[in-house]
Amino acid sequence: QVQVVESGGGLVQAGGSLRLSCVASGRSFVDYMMGWFRQAPGKEREFVASITSNSGNAAYAGSIEGRFTISRDNAKNTVYLQMNNLKPEDTAVYYCARRAVPGGVVPLRSEYQYAYWGQGTQVTVSS
Repeated sequence: QVQVVESGGGLVQAGGSLRLSCVASGRSFVDYMMGWFRQAPGKEREFVASITSNSGNAAYAGSIEGRFTISRDNAKNTVYLQMNNLKPEDTAVYYCARRAVPGGVVPLRSEYQYAYWGQGTQVTVSS
C-alpha cells in the first residue's frame, strides 16, 4: 500500500517562500516519477511540476517556472517543492502524487497519469 503525505503549507505574504515536502511510502521510491499539482477554490486541479525517478528531468507549469523548484531525496523517500516569490494567485491546496508505473524519462503533466495522491496541504499567499 502506497501512502503519500504532504507537509509544509501555510500562510505567507506575497514575495515570500515556502518549501513543501512529500513523503511516499512503499517499495522502491527511487523508481517512480513524482508530481505536484494544485487546486485553487472554484478551479480545476492543475499541474505544477514533476520530476523523473533519477532526478534527471523536471517539468514546470509556465505560471510558476523560474519561481518554483522540484527536487527529490531518494534516500528519504521525499520530494520537495521550493516555492519562491509567491503570489496571491499561488493560493491553493497543493497535492503530491506518485505514478503506479516505474520509470519514464519524460516528466509527465497529466493528473491521470498519477495513481497515488496525498490529502493536500494548504498554501495561502496574502497580498
